[in-house]
Amino acid sequence: MNQAAPHHAKEARSIHFAEVLMARESITPKDAGCQSYLIYRLQKLGFSCTKHKVNGVTNLIARWGHGPLHFAFSGHTDVVPPGPLAKWQSPPFSPVISENKLYGRGAADMKTGLSAMLAATERAIAYLNQGEISYWWLITSDEEGEAEYGSKWIASYLKEQQVTLDMCLVGEPTATQHTGDTIKVGRRGSLSGAITIHGKQGHVAYPKSSVNALHIAATVVNTLTRYAFDEGSADFPGTSLQVTHIDSGKFTDNLVPGVARIEFNVRYSWQYNEQTLSDLLTQLVKSVDANATLTWSRPCEPYITTQSKGGACLINLVERAVRNATGRYPVVSTSGGTSDGRFFASEQTQVVEVGVPNDTIHQINEHIHLSDLVTLEDIYTDVLLSLTV
Repeated sequence: MNQAAPHHAKEARSIHFAEVLMARESITPKDAGCQSYLIYRLQKLGFSCTKHKVNGVTNLIARWGHGPLHFAFSGHTDVVPPGPLAKWQSPPFSPVISENKLYGRGAADMKTGLSAMLAATERAIAYLNQGEISYWWLITSDEEGEAEYGSKWIASYLKEQQVTLDMCLVGEPTATQHTGDTIKVGRRGSLSGAITIHGKQGHVAYPKSSVNALHIAATVVNTLTRYAFDEGSADFPGTSLQVTHIDSGKFTDNLVPGVARIEFNVRYSWQYNEQTLSDLLTQLVKSVDANATLTWSRPCEPYITTQSKGGACLINLVERAVRNATGRYPVVSTSGGTSDGRFFASEQTQVVEVGVPNDTIHQINEHIHLSDLVTLEDIYTDVLLSLTV
């Protein structure tokens, strides 16, 4: 296999790219010019790039090569709001390097992922064969928000173009302590729900003349939280339900509430899908209160990528790249929240996530160690070089 030139930390282009991208205030769904910069860099490498504006969201689809193996890098340029600026030790959109750590919004989630892939692409592109590989960049500015018009739209666009990805590498922060110690090969699904309970408002001194909606709600909560969902396995966490809010209107100490609203979220395993899970939950709620109404929001289907029996296996490629860069094999995990990987995963498309440590994502003074960024650049470079025949 071809090898890229020796790489040293002081030569890491990913650090420069990260500083450029992090200086752009791209709070969801704003892109703030990040994708224009990526297009500038990618076009110099021979990529064909198109930018799509969809309901205020900016999506970048770039392609290099025309080979039968379709490999994609997926990521996002948007970040969450910085929060109280006075609590930051330096301005969140003015990246600062201090004691070998890179500070600023997007340092972990996930402008460093974009930067590492861009630097890796520069290092590896000369060794790739356009007749063997179709190399895609699929980037959105709507991952941290509702995610309706970002990667979900990109996946639909590719389907309309009759493009089926073989492999998709997602640059989300997956590590716990050091880059490469953990990779994600799947995620649990997520479904949020709201239950409205109707009772009969009345005076607390005359309970027989009223129906306390909160009391009914308490029974509903007990029924949902005591249900024995699947426990999962060593490869995939089980299903869990958490009540996130209960509201019975404005409080008055002598008033029996006539309406109560329960908000909850379920993180669920591959043993359910959105329909079977919502049917089960509806049945449980209706067993307590047949008149209760349920609504659903923010559905995210689960996915899992397994070892491929035929052809190249992305899990194996990433594991080997991590081993080459760190001397250790990664923990293979399916824990954590949702990611855009769910939009691309299928029986035909292998999806693996690997990135920098996630311990400071969305926090004040978000940061990573520079060595973690350099390591990620090396891992991505090795994966790309592994695609050569």
